[in-house]
Amino acid sequence: MVKDSPRHFTGIAIIVLISSILLSACAVNPVPEKQESVSMPEEDEIKLGRQWHPEVLKQYKAYNDNALQGYVQRVGEQLAAKSPRDDLVFRFIVIDSNDVNAFSLPGGYIYITRGLLAYLNSEAELAAVLGHEIGHVTARHGVRQINVERGANSPAQAGVGAVFTPQLRDQARQNLVALLGKAMVSGYGADRELEADRLGADYLAASGYNPQAIIEVIGVLKNQQEFEIKRSKEEGTPPRVYHAMFAHPENDAALKGIVSAASKKRRDPGQRLNREDFFMTLDGLAFGDSEQQGVRRGNRFYHKELGIAVTFPSDWSLENISDRVVAFPSSESAVLQMTAVDLTPQIPPRDYMIKILKLDPTDGSKLSIPGLEGYTARAKSSTHFGIRESRFGVVYFQERALILMGSAKDKLTPQLDKLFLQTINSIHALSDPEQKLAEGLKIRVIGNDKAQRLMDLAAKSRLPVHAEEQLRLLNDLYPIGEPLPGQRLKVVE
Repeated sequence: MVKDSPRHFTGIAIIVLISSILLSACAVNPVPEKQESVSMPEEDEIKLGRQWHPEVLKQYKAYNDNALQGYVQRVGEQLAAKSPRDDLVFRFIVIDSNDVNAFSLPGGYIYITRGLLAYLNSEAELAAVLGHEIGHVTARHGVRQINVERGANSPAQAGVGAVFTPQLRDQARQNLVALLGKAMVSGYGADRELEADRLGADYLAASGYNPQAIIEVIGVLKNQQEFEIKRSKEEGTPPRVYHAMFAHPENDAALKGIVSAASKKRRDPGQRLNREDFFMTLDGLAFGDSEQQGVRRGNRFYHKELGIAVTFPSDWSLENISDRVVAFPSSESAVLQMTAVDLTPQIPPRDYMIKILKLDPTDGSKLSIPGLEGYTARAKSSTHFGIRESRFGVVYFQERALILMGSAKDKLTPQLDKLFLQTINSIHALSDPEQKLAEGLKIRVIGNDKAQRLMDLAAKSRLPVHAEEQLRLLNDLYPIGEPLPGQRLKVVE
């Protein structure tokens, strides 16, 4: 279960508790050109990042690849060492999400998704993304945004993904401002995004990279954005687009000026790309849904580690979040979600609803799922739509409790309740043929020794749809480019 949708989920789970931080003392923005006062001392900024880093990792699991994590940390550290905040301990984390995104917390915590890494084609391009995020931290954009947002006291605009989220049931957390949610989806605003680009370009130049890599990344991501918009219209799902893209129109003269100015500061005129090292580090990277978090295929969900398969309502969008799967119709008038938790204590499923979920079930019945123990009932609960009667299901599978909840914006109609019950009753252990369907896709790096065309490589790919277009995007050959003989290529197997 992995986070995927920026419109509904990317920003809602990362929220900043303004009321718990003392904002009375003043500090100065360390970026020389920006000497305005910032109403938070650095020690509180660091405390803020340290406080919310574990919350981020609850929502976005760190990607399970120590070599890749170490590589990204090394690249990030050398860039951060060129910033005016070189005494700050920066941490760079690859998160297990197919989103195309990177973001930061105040205090030096920087995150990049494996989904974004997949579309980059050199270490210099990775450095460009990390440099941009370091720029946000250096200029204290998160802290400055808190100054703007404080006093608003407005709840996060969570969307359907917030339904049944335990964190949001806590009244104190409902009063949080979704600071980073806004920043991750649409950035900090054009001026601050451009400032982050300027700072990042300087860090690239000082580290020996060509700042032109920033322009190259923007080109790659503009192509990815174009494809995502097309795909999202076809599938009725939100496009996955890196937030920094919103600050850059086509042929951005200001960005080109920043890159040109930074390039003149380079002491080493060489081209530090490190394409080979970067490609080898990406070999084996999960693409799309990761096997560890579960794999979606249409309206079906397969989880190899849990050993389960579930069928959700047809024609509903299916989102795979870090700790749950969420399905909703195009109207967003209803939502159905499933999460898995360790089964403790060992009590009957009905008692689990009452004692653990704190529900008052009505019209309940045991589930007749072969080999599994379960219970379903209706109960009133707090949802994104308000207090609503919802359909619940608790199914015991091995050492886990699978908890399902379906609710509606207006009323739990018989037709909708029937859909929810069909999903609950569809839970079953993976069959032998389904074991293969539960395997995730991976990026493999090959040499184009036989001068193959992307059309030929796409025919061999396990990508279910848009295979040729996706391979072009992965290799910066979109929309009609072809690889050179012997060129290193990323394919999906």
